[in-house]
Amino acid sequence: MKYRLFLFDLDDTLLDFRASERLSFERTLHALGHSGPLDTLFAHYQSVNVALWRAFEQGTVTKEFLKVERFRKAFAEHALDLDPAAASALYLESLSDTVVLIDGAARLCETLAGIGEIGIVTNGVDAIQNRRIAASGLDAYVSFVATSEACGYAKPDVRFFEHAAAMARTFGKDGTIIFGDRLDADILGANRFGIDSCWFNPDGALNASEAVPTCEARRLGDVVPALRGLLAA
Repeated sequence: MKYRLFLFDLDDTLLDFRASERLSFERTLHALGHSGPLDTLFAHYQSVNVALWRAFEQGTVTKEFLKVERFRKAFAEHALDLDPAAASALYLESLSDTVVLIDGAARLCETLAGIGEIGIVTNGVDAIQNRRIAASGLDAYVSFVATSEACGYAKPDVRFFEHAAAMARTFGKDGTIIFGDRLDADILGANRFGIDSCWFNPDGALNASEAVPTCEARRLGDVVPALRGLLAA
């Protein structure tokens, strides 16, 4: 196999962020004394959160602003007299304790760590992501963790990928591939940086974007066969 550096997005690629997000949100609201229904509130929070993360990736808001503003907007929309700063702190603390692995993540990381080096590349919060990786047990296979918070730039910015490459033991674009679920961050970033990419697409979504993945996998168990097929083509 020509690849020696395997870069992985973390959330919704190796870790089931959707499951962790919901559980952490519930714990946060209960800790703040909210006992009402959460489905509509959580859905609104998610939409606000996604919009703010897109703004962060475009460089129009800071991560510190994002972490509190998503709760402020959601609470304001539902006329809840709750402290958004306290909610942010509780939520981030809870995320470290609600780690859920995507099926096949540990096996895939073990296999690829035996071939080369694994690095995590994430737009998440530095301290929280490192704690979640440790809690997941994947830290045994991971050589380094590159975060947008430590770098100062977010995927798909080429400067983020340059930051990650500098953390690797050895780096060559021809021997590097990134795995991620987001076309607009992981795959587009790989295209701009000039490395191969594998789109993790468990829902079988259509690609109507400008991003062009080198290969695609519906399950993490399909990744190694996809790479072998790619290199045999």
